[in-house]
Amino acid sequence: MKPAVVRSTLAVSAIAVALAGCLQEGGAISPSHAANGAPAQATAPALTPPVAPLAQSGRYGLPDFSALVEQVGPAVVNISVTQKLARGNGATSGDDPFAGDPFYDFLRRFGVPVPGMPGNGGSGGGRMPEQVQQGVGSGFIVSADGFVLTNAHVVDGATEVTVKLTDKRDFKARVVGVDKRTDVALLKIDASGLPFVRTGDAERSKVGEWVIAMGSPFGFENTVTAGIISAKARRLPDENYVPFIQTDVAINPGNSGGPLFNLAGEVIGINSQIYSRSGGFMGISFAIPIDVAMKVKDQLQKYGKVSRGRLGVSIQGLDADLAQNFGLDKPNGALVANVESGSPAEKAGLQAGDVVLGVNGQKVDNSADLPRIIGDQKPGSVVRLSIWRDRKARELNVTLGEQVGEKIAAAAGAEKRNDGASSKLGLTGRALTAQEATRLGVPGGVVVEAASGPAAKAGLQAGDVIVGFNNQPITGIEQFRKLLDAAGNRFALLVQRGGNRIFMPVRIS
Repeated sequence: MKPAVVRSTLAVSAIAVALAGCLQEGGAISPSHAANGAPAQATAPALTPPVAPLAQSGRYGLPDFSALVEQVGPAVVNISVTQKLARGNGATSGDDPFAGDPFYDFLRRFGVPVPGMPGNGGSGGGRMPEQVQQGVGSGFIVSADGFVLTNAHVVDGATEVTVKLTDKRDFKARVVGVDKRTDVALLKIDASGLPFVRTGDAERSKVGEWVIAMGSPFGFENTVTAGIISAKARRLPDENYVPFIQTDVAINPGNSGGPLFNLAGEVIGINSQIYSRSGGFMGISFAIPIDVAMKVKDQLQKYGKVSRGRLGVSIQGLDADLAQNFGLDKPNGALVANVESGSPAEKAGLQAGDVVLGVNGQKVDNSADLPRIIGDQKPGSVVRLSIWRDRKARELNVTLGEQVGEKIAAAAGAEKRNDGASSKLGLTGRALTAQEATRLGVPGGVVVEAASGPAAKAGLQAGDVIVGFNNQPITGIEQFRKLLDAAGNRFALLVQRGGNRIFMPVRIS
């Protein structure tokens, strides 16, 4: 089976890349400890920078994290959330008011008794006028005056948020803002003089380096787990903005929003997701780099929302074959597969087939760098793009719009077919009709009816529409044949598949 990405632990499938936290518990509303009078003012001292790594070698040469945990632990918090659901939400008709609620199955799997749920000692037997879900997540204090960072999915839809400190005090929290794009949320509690974390430099962290996580897995507060950084700049499916830190630190539901510390006691990430076949830890966890989170935090604190620059293109990565087809020495940059009509990119003259190599002098090493770099720019700002077009370097100035969501075109797995097609490419097809060309906004193209040989190996499949040959638009079948005859053994086809356009490198053996 192939694990998939999901964006909520409310529905824990048998195979999932799950958000690590927000362990939820359905049931009646519990009285809030913070409801008894005004919140007390915290007096714990702010954390001071250590002069040396806090983790020392213990017995047998293994690291001892005790000093590190003792110093940074007070700044790590437990987050409890309450969500009230409308009558009948998540339930179906019948005697079981929780039927159809995915979290009911989650709680039963872990044997959690919940009042009101059939078979768990509750009343059951009737429809509840209102359902309440309670969840547990983690977070950490980033300033002495009570600002707390956590994951957006931890507080998503919450009607009440409570932050509990290690000294057992708890505070009602206000959600300052959330950014679902990065899964970062900023909370505020009414306190001062709080212990707070120091932020490190995620870019300087190294694969193989020891790290620890702190949080509340399954509601067990102040839990510490350790491991190493397994990889950096991981890109997850349907995610093109966050370059995740991958670790083998044990992360489970309830850890979401908690900090990832290096050996100097600096936060370098926010634990966010896990790769799992069971909903629990399997050795692969992902954290949001702290530099990404702090940029979001600053905007949320100042404006209550996050604004990002927008270019208006679909992009894809380059491999060695595509780079050679476009005359590049190395497969660096972001290949523009499609330019949205009326977008800032179109107004600036950016074209499909251009390769973006840099923005304002900052290199774009791979396609996933471009959305992040553009997103860090303010809407309305002018950026200078270094591009590669027709085997020459050029520069364009673009006035950015406000980002709605950049897309990365991704080639789906090809369904290989062999129906006896015997052309040089191994492809049979037909010309686009005038109506089809108008709908796609192209002068012409070739609809793939069957692919075999080099075409199938390149990933072409029935239903694809070839709209470009290297940098030239396709106008018809005859022109396509001439371009194919004149081409060498390597070239790139611009293919429309569904709502995406992608370049596919083709090699003729």
